[in-house]
This record gives sequence, C-alpha cells and structure tokens, in this order.
Amino acid sequence: MSRLVLGPFNRVEGDLELQLDVEGGQVSAARVNSPLFRGFEQILVGRAPLDALAIVPRICGICSVAQSAAAALALADTAGIVPAPNGRLARHLIQATENLADHLTHFYLFFMPDFARSDYAHHAWHGAVSERFAALNGTASGDMLPARAGFLRLMGFLAGRWPHTLALQPGGTTRAISSAERIRVLAQIRDFRAFLEKTLFGDALEAVAALGSIDALQAWAEARQGDFPAFLRAARTLRLEQTGRACDRFLSFGAYDLLPPGLLSAGMTSEPLDIGRISEDHRHAWLYGSDAVAPANGHTRVAADKADAYTWCKAPRYAGQVAETGALARQLLAGHPLLQAFVASHGGSVTARISARMIELASLVPAMESWARQLTPGEAFCTQGEIPDEADGVGLTEAARGSLGHWLSVRHGRIARYQIIAPTTWNFSPRDAAGQPGPLEQALVGLPAGEGAPPLIQHVVRSFDPCMVCTVH
Repeated sequence: MSRLVLGPFNRVEGDLELQLDVEGGQVSAARVNSPLFRGFEQILVGRAPLDALAIVPRICGICSVAQSAAAALALADTAGIVPAPNGRLARHLIQATENLADHLTHFYLFFMPDFARSDYAHHAWHGAVSERFAALNGTASGDMLPARAGFLRLMGFLAGRWPHTLALQPGGTTRAISSAERIRVLAQIRDFRAFLEKTLFGDALEAVAALGSIDALQAWAEARQGDFPAFLRAARTLRLEQTGRACDRFLSFGAYDLLPPGLLSAGMTSEPLDIGRISEDHRHAWLYGSDAVAPANGHTRVAADKADAYTWCKAPRYAGQVAETGALARQLLAGHPLLQAFVASHGGSVTARISARMIELASLVPAMESWARQLTPGEAFCTQGEIPDEADGVGLTEAARGSLGHWLSVRHGRIARYQIIAPTTWNFSPRDAAGQPGPLEQALVGLPAGEGAPPLIQHVVRSFDPCMVCTVH
C-alpha cells in the first residue's frame, strides 16, 4: 500500500487536503482534512445576540446570505417572532439569488474546467469543451460572468448589498420594496432566465425541470446546444453517473417553503426531520472530546495535539449515521423523478449531483418570478420583537451546498453558546468514533489513483461543491 496526499486544491473556497491510501492502483481508503481553523463559534460567545447578524456572514464570502438567514431564524426562534409575509417572500428571493448564483459559479468556474484537461484529449468532445471551459482562456466565463453580475443586482434591490448584508432580520427584511423596484426585480429575473435558456440549457426552463427519466435526459442532451448538454455528453462517455457514490442517505432541512425537510434512505424511503437526532462527533477532529454531542450542547475547544485526529472538521451524524446533503438531497426529498432514477440506478454520483443543481436552477427561477409578483409594496417587510435574556433557538435553512444549522443559547442577555453545522461539514466530515467515513471519504474509495489516472478524483470532490471556510468555524 502507498499513501498519496493531494492538496491544496485550487478552485475551492478555502483549504482542502486529501490523504489517500492506494492499493492496486485504486483508492482503498480516504481521509479528508480541513486544515484551516477559524474560530467563529468562539468569537460569538459573550456578545449581544443581534451581533450574530453582523458576524456570521463573515464566515464566507460566497454563501454569506445563507449564514445570515440561519442566524436570523435562530434569533426568531428564541423570541417566537413570525416574519412578515413580505419579509418571508423577500428572504426567499434573497436566498435563492445567492444559491443559484453559487450553482452557476460552481458549474462554470469550479467544475467544468477539469474537462479541459489533456487527459481527455482523445475524446471527440474534448476540443469543443476545452475551447469553452479551459481555465482563464475559455469562452464560457465571458458569457456567464455578466449574466451572474446582472442577477446579483437583485441583492441591491432586496438586501442593500452583497456579500454580508444586514437586511435579513428575525422578523423578515429591512429593505422594503416599492412598486417600481418590484418591476426591476422581475426584469432582472427575466434577463437571467434568458441567459439560462439560451446558453446553459438551450431550452425553456420548464422543459428542463420536467425531464423525468435518464433516457429522457440523454435524448434531450443529444438534441440541444448548451453548456449543460455538453457536460451530459462528456459525462456519459466517462460513466460519471456510476462514479462518486457515497452513503445513499440524504438529508435536507427544507427550503423556501417549497422543498420539504426530511431524511431519505436507500429504497427512496423518506422520514420527517427530527433535529433531536442530529449530533456531532469529535473523535478525529483537533478538538476536545470524542463522543457524539447534540449541537445544542456542543462546544468547540481546540486540542491541536490530539492523537488520531486529522482535520478541524467535526463529524455530523443523523441518528448516528452518515448523511449527504446538497441540491441532490433537496430534489430527492421533493420527489423529482429524474434524480430518483439516478440514485436508484447507481446511488449518488457526479452526474446526479450536477444534474440536481441544474434542475434547481430551472425550477427555482420560475418560483422567484412568482414570489416577486406576490410582494405587496406598502405593507410591512419586518415584524419587530425582543430577544429574551434567557432563551435557546435553532435556525435551519438550505445553502447552495446543502443543510445549514445554527444552534444558539442566550444567558443573561449574552450569547452563551453558538454552534454551526454547515453543508460541507456534513459532506467532508471525518470518521466518527464508530469508524464510519464521511460522504466524500466513502465516495473516493475505488477510484483510480496514481500515475496516468484520469482526473476522476477531482470530479468527485468538486461534485460536492466544497466550501471549506464554512466547514470549520
């Protein structure tokens, strides 16, 4: 057996390192290291509860709204505040804008450049894909970045700024929208729809969202000129629908009052979400403790010399079991037939995860148009309320990469405990005390490694769209 260390990875938000055991030219075991400790959970302790709204967005520069939303929900839970209807709709719009922009950035800038590698030069599709997606020189980024910038103008109308907005509050949002601004919001969404339909899909969003089987998807891809169809044609030759299977257990906290929360296990069996079954195991993290602890009772205390530790990331578990989170989990729990067909055939895979993000783009933009039309200018966007001096709260939401939870305790008017479980904490978790590898650690086993190996490891890692700065707080 030999040992291979890969890292740091480029085109990843934050720091990531892989340690791979290789036998017979294949990965026999993997350990995922999040090597940068950041300490946000400690920074929050002792501060006024509302300070969380200014601090937690700084955890990340590309999914700061998701952190804001989770903090606002946790604070609302402590006070029993119900957001104003306008505020709820505006929050959906703000979160969807960030999440969909992240999906677009991931596909064009983080994921697809690996298909331009010379390893694939013998494939018929390589020339066109390389011209389109090669890092720095590809034509795709020149088309995507202006469309993304235009879409993110929604943040100016709805949230005042991005990243690190303070508009999301426990009772809704601070940025009331006028009738004229609502028209401009709809116009920006319409422009984004036009880019997706012309460039990414080559078809109407509704037609993409309605694709219900693997055969239908492949037939659709063969008949279309677009960047997602180009990926599907390449992925089929590489059998990426059979690559990157993890635990086949999928978790979602639910999103937008549209996508349901829950856990889906093998056999497409779903069960309601029970947050009391969530725990974090510290066994292989450079943190004190080794037992599984509920996040409401959790702690983050550094133990840099801990034996057998290999990451700063804790190991979240649901009912003691590993769970994958992300767009694939959301769409599976929502019952999307295409994604269910992928998982029924080969489990979670590279193609399934990318397709889930594309389905989410196609289905959420029409939902955003509906939410914008439902806004009622002139009515309240925020409900006022007071945070008690003694309270506990939980804020659960969905970032682009999956389930995000904030657990908050207030004592004597100050934050006594603040614990965060981010999507990549779930997906890139280490082994737990029972020896269960995390989702990525499972997904890497069996892949070819070493000299002459194709970049399948890169595809699998990036299919989860890691955000390492959110992983370690």
